[in-house]
Amino acid sequence: MVRVKITSKQTKGSAIINAKKKIMVFFIGGAGDKNSYYGYGPTELVKKTILYALKKRIAAYILISPDIEYLGYEEIRGEDDIKKNVIDKIENKDIPIYIVGHSLGGWNSAHLCKRLVNDGYNIRMLVTLDPVGEGILVYVGSDIYKEPETNPCAKTWINISCIPIDEDQSDKVADFGERWFPKNGPTIYYESKCSHAEVLKMFMENILQGKSAFDLLIEDIVK
Repeated sequence: MVRVKITSKQTKGSAIINAKKKIMVFFIGGAGDKNSYYGYGPTELVKKTILYALKKRIAAYILISPDIEYLGYEEIRGEDDIKKNVIDKIENKDIPIYIVGHSLGGWNSAHLCKRLVNDGYNIRMLVTLDPVGEGILVYVGSDIYKEPETNPCAKTWINISCIPIDEDQSDKVADFGERWFPKNGPTIYYESKCSHAEVLKMFMENILQGKSAFDLLIEDIVK
């Protein structure tokens, strides 16, 4: 909550009013999520699950004013795309920014996050959901950062990596791209038994003292 004090010269008094807290949230989908990927998709998996869940929850907080952007992983790499899809959407560098990326979107989000932090933006939290991108072959056909894994330097970094008991088709795709298991960098690192496509389930799973990544995200937004 942001509290603003206004003083009136006429009355020599003052009043306290509540101003809305501005935040920025970027949801970054993986291959075939927002845009078609070699004829597959778009599935809008991230939009229909975790983005919808956040919009529904955040609506209860009338003093939070969120700007929410939904992007494909391929829309946050390259100077022109970063400027158009990210930088131009951010009102100023002080606004708290939250980034949630899945699959290839998790890999690209980590690299984007580091770039924004280095440029002075206020990245409060990065959530990477079963990030994928370490495979050499995936570089050839996907618009992802070619640099090796990175520490994104967000104030809080939550990573959930999936090690499913019974793999489905989405897990085979993730295995082909090679999952990224960043065990040493994240503030919270958690291994889930969810399949790669179970985005909402892993986002809502208890990962720390009975709280999910979703709970921890909301807590940080509203504090």
